[in-house]
Amino acid sequence: MGKVVDEQREVKRSRYAVAAVFAVHGAVTGSFATRVPWIQDHAGVSAGQLGIALAFPALGASVAMPLAGSISHRFGARNALRGLISLWTLSLVLPSLAPNLLTLCLALFTYGATAGMADVAMNALGVEVENRLGRSIMSGLHGMWSAGALVGSAAGTLAAHLGSDARLHHVLAAAVLTVVGVLSCQWVLDLQPAEDEEPPPRFALPPRSALLIGAIGFCAVFAEGASLDWSAVYLREQLETSAGLAAACTTGFTLTMAVARLAGDRIVDRFGAVRTVRASGVFAVLGGLLIVVADHPAVAMSGFALMGLGIAVVVPLCFAAAGRSGSNPSLAIAGVATITYTSGLIAPSAIGMLAQATSLMVSFCLVTALSCGLVAFAGVLRPGERTRVGRTDAAVADPRP
Repeated sequence: MGKVVDEQREVKRSRYAVAAVFAVHGAVTGSFATRVPWIQDHAGVSAGQLGIALAFPALGASVAMPLAGSISHRFGARNALRGLISLWTLSLVLPSLAPNLLTLCLALFTYGATAGMADVAMNALGVEVENRLGRSIMSGLHGMWSAGALVGSAAGTLAAHLGSDARLHHVLAAAVLTVVGVLSCQWVLDLQPAEDEEPPPRFALPPRSALLIGAIGFCAVFAEGASLDWSAVYLREQLETSAGLAAACTTGFTLTMAVARLAGDRIVDRFGAVRTVRASGVFAVLGGLLIVVADHPAVAMSGFALMGLGIAVVVPLCFAAAGRSGSNPSLAIAGVATITYTSGLIAPSAIGMLAQATSLMVSFCLVTALSCGLVAFAGVLRPGERTRVGRTDAAVADPRP
């Protein structure tokens, strides 16, 4: 009995530790995003050149994500996450040091590569904890990422308002976040490979199951990227609102997503992943329709809020489904992560190119159409039976994130 209690305590402690790592990961993203204008000025790049450079984080992530499984197999899940989250937090410093376009692209490629590998490792550990608890936690973990991003953004906004040098800001932020991340990793599950387990390939294409699950994530992240980058522009250009109201729309969208993710696990536990995503898709489609037909800022802002509510829990559920989709959860999670990162990369530019050829309203018709995919294909997220894994089982379980 005491052993079971100890195991339960260990899993619960690991849940909070992984949640802290998610928050650290988000805080790095928020810290970087708010200082992009400073980084652009320091590197002396034009808006077009900056657009090219900002594609490199997603490129770096896509290349590096499949490597996360072999790293975890070699060093163990805990040590791998500790090392990868440290590389990610420390890489925050690199973009602000870049003096020109070439070094900025290299810095952002490294920044994205470390982000992607840490992303895979922490999501895989989150899925393992969820399986052991026997209830949904992935939505809440991603909610912690959003909360961390908001904290990082707030600190970055304050630093920018005070006119601080981004190099100093990012050195201090990286130091604090590295310490928090490393300390948090002390309490995550220490999964080790079985003695007779062969190491995963260093690089491999994702399984078919991950492609199907990733397609759902693609639709959700496309809508997220389009809304984050274009909601303010939509209100400014289509509805001629003030800059402040337009910015408030983007903030509202982000807050809606964060709140929905933090509350999403209870909904998933009650209704299941498939019904939750189908209902979420309906909200996203309704939001898209409100955006497209809006002739008043309040209608468009309500549409973006519904869009955020509709897509908030989809990506966490995609990672959870990938982790249970086959014998190699590491590869499946990496595949889903790669697809979603790619969607986040192409969404803003695709919306911009379509808007230039037609209009922003037509661009959000595309977003609305993709949101229909959440309703149509939610069945691919149907989970297998969750099982509680004890300490004995853990010795032979696949430890890779």
